[in-house]
Amino acid sequence: MKKSILLLGILISCRLCFSQKNNPDKLSDQKTIFQTSSPWIPQIDVRSNAAIVYGANDRPGLSFKQRIKSWKDRGYQTDFMTGIAWGGYQDYFYGKWDGKMHLDQVQVAIHQDSVWHGYHTPYIVPVQPYINYFKEAVVKNVIDAGITHLFFEEPEFWAKSGYSDAFKRAWKAYYGFDWRPQDQSAEDTYLSNKLKYHLYYDAINEVSSYAKSYGKSKGLNVKVYIATHSLVNYSSWEIVSPEASLASLPGIDGYIAQVWTGTARTPTYYNGMEKERTFENAFLEYGSMVSMTAPTGRKMYFLTDPIEDAHRDWGDYKHNYEATFTAEILYPMVDDYEVMPWPERIFTRPYRLPHSDSSVLIPHYYSTQILVMINALNKLPRAENKVNGSQGIGVLMGNSLMFQRFPEHNGYTDPRFSNFYGQTLPLLIQGVPVETVHMENLAYPATLKNIKVLVMSYSNMKPMSRDVHQYIAGWVKKGGVLIYCGRDDDPYQTVMEWWNTHGNHFAAPSDQLFKLLGIKPRLTDRNMQEFKAGKGKVYVIRRDPKEFVMNENGDSAYIRIIKQAYTKDARAGKLIFKNNFYLQRGPCDIVSVMDESVSSRPLIIKGPVIDLFDPQLPVLNEKIVNPGQEAFLYDIDRIKDKQRPQVLASAARIYDEKITKQSYSFVCKSPLNTVNSMRILLPDEPETLLITNHQGKRIHTLEESWDNHSHTYYLSFDNDPDGITAMISW
Repeated sequence: MKKSILLLGILISCRLCFSQKNNPDKLSDQKTIFQTSSPWIPQIDVRSNAAIVYGANDRPGLSFKQRIKSWKDRGYQTDFMTGIAWGGYQDYFYGKWDGKMHLDQVQVAIHQDSVWHGYHTPYIVPVQPYINYFKEAVVKNVIDAGITHLFFEEPEFWAKSGYSDAFKRAWKAYYGFDWRPQDQSAEDTYLSNKLKYHLYYDAINEVSSYAKSYGKSKGLNVKVYIATHSLVNYSSWEIVSPEASLASLPGIDGYIAQVWTGTARTPTYYNGMEKERTFENAFLEYGSMVSMTAPTGRKMYFLTDPIEDAHRDWGDYKHNYEATFTAEILYPMVDDYEVMPWPERIFTRPYRLPHSDSSVLIPHYYSTQILVMINALNKLPRAENKVNGSQGIGVLMGNSLMFQRFPEHNGYTDPRFSNFYGQTLPLLIQGVPVETVHMENLAYPATLKNIKVLVMSYSNMKPMSRDVHQYIAGWVKKGGVLIYCGRDDDPYQTVMEWWNTHGNHFAAPSDQLFKLLGIKPRLTDRNMQEFKAGKGKVYVIRRDPKEFVMNENGDSAYIRIIKQAYTKDARAGKLIFKNNFYLQRGPCDIVSVMDESVSSRPLIIKGPVIDLFDPQLPVLNEKIVNPGQEAFLYDIDRIKDKQRPQVLASAARIYDEKITKQSYSFVCKSPLNTVNSMRILLPDEPETLLITNHQGKRIHTLEESWDNHSHTYYLSFDNDPDGITAMISW
């Protein structure tokens, strides 16, 4: 490379012939966001579009409004988030708010144990006094501060709870008869969890409606979002939440899908083995959030976290972050992201090094990689193409998955939520991009539009409305293929619900569906049963899906039936089995290769590609992705305008790009104490380079190199949230 020359006057004297309008200092959209309880500090200035300020409480020496101002002063759109089932609401519980103690509204478990989120922070039964407090003390205060984007986090009611006085009163008001302890019977468990679901549904409906109307009274267009775990995770973790039903509320504008290492690494069974399957689990979690909202058109943010709540080591965090990040970007219909929660705990707190007892602040190699990845999200486009594999196989799910998880009754168990994973993992691990279908969305025509084969079971959920069966039966009779799995002998089959009340006398909900379909499957026949239904086909497998994954090779018959239904009955083409998922998304290649699949072969991606998981951003002639690995690559050959100088990848956000015939300049901003790594496309090898900080002082590079084959220039230097200006000429 020609010797770099640092010339201070070159930037000023250069006459500009082109200036790209790319100034995120004026951020009007919210494509990327992050949440923080901290005021602005230079170590966490990750330069996403919006900063979500967490919690409305004042602190000693720092008011809520001062926290907001600290982020606004740095050019951020400022939003607000708080927990709706828990939070810093001690003034309410301990009588400061209205002179009354409200500890009777804490969620209580079977042995009168209060359920706590943290110190003096209980989980709440959302009765009317609390809702009134939340509206007046939190929502009104935030809107008065000028904030128009409100995120209510984690409307959670623990399945183990349901024994408080407040809950008992709510039971009597809802059902019209006295409270019954949920450990007494399966029916009482089901009714208890159904009430928990409705309590938070009603609370969110009232709070979101209030936020909209109060904002309107002040001339503000307030938007309300719910930040929530996936239905997959809440069901697995034994938590009840309104989930999919909120998507139809007029006061809800969208969601944040809270999926990250902590949820996705929850162990699952497959092939008789219980272990963590982070990528596969994350793929299913994100997919369930897509299916929950896609038919409604509500906005969806995907979240992932470079670390997690549990204290582990930096190597563990990195490995699992790559898995969850890859899973989220394999859904090209979503292009809005919460790039991280709590940057203060990522960039300012020490954790262990791998294979060591020593704790250090985040290593530069990992902070650089994170910043490259999240800045790539700022430009990652929505795409129409889909992940490779056989499309059109869906698995039915519904909110009642959360109703049967705790406690156990009559000896019936569902270890590790295996009745759900039994329907999904045998397909996913063999490279079939199985979808989930929310029964709450069946009224929307788009829900089943592209589904060729629908798999369902009532082993771990029940239909909350008879309309579910009307939609499914109508779909089958028009040519759909249904596979029903289940022994229908769990103790929840006979709970007090619509299929056995008001003149209905069905022993199990599936009996009503089968009647609509005009078929009579035998309950005790363990062989596969086939039926015609109109133009469609029905298969009945009298086994609970958990048997497909908890037993070694337990899925062989299930996969054989899926294959026949897909290829022969649905005539959807060949059912392709493979060990990988691959997606082209704009200039990016996204890859995951699974390690328990049909093959141990790697997937080889031909270059030239930039490896975005490598902090050095190397240009590779090929990338070999082995089983158990993921890859995020930038394909240089897919750049639309190779004659235009541009930053292809960077561990900083790029501002104020200016191009002349022989020069390219830009400003880059990123957190203090991190290292920028960037690869820049140029028409020719640079002759001069000038790098200065916001005070005009020269900055020396840590590394620089020219790759003539790709016409890319590699630069590395220390980051600065106040901005580093780079001027390159050739």
